[in-house]
Amino acid sequence: MKRVKAACICQTLHFMLKDEVGHDYAVRQAEQEVEQYKQKLEQNHTPFKIIEQEKQVDGSIIVKIIKQYNSSPVGDYLN
Repeated sequence: MKRVKAACICQTLHFMLKDEVGHDYAVRQAEQEVEQYKQKLEQNHTPFKIIEQEKQVDGSIIVKIIKQYNSSPVGDYLN
């Protein structure tokens, strides 16, 4: 029999700009979307660690994150 001792998922998320709105507004929307994503993780009590958050030349944002996978224990992945 096997059991999961620890599990996390590593993701690279690209919060892209919407084409149908003005550039400045699209940049603000992308920034808000990143903050809402983080808030949702916190509200759901999902352990996570932002490895890197980088604003691109066009204003979009790339976030590299490690977060809990399902409800598995995270072990020392987030240390």
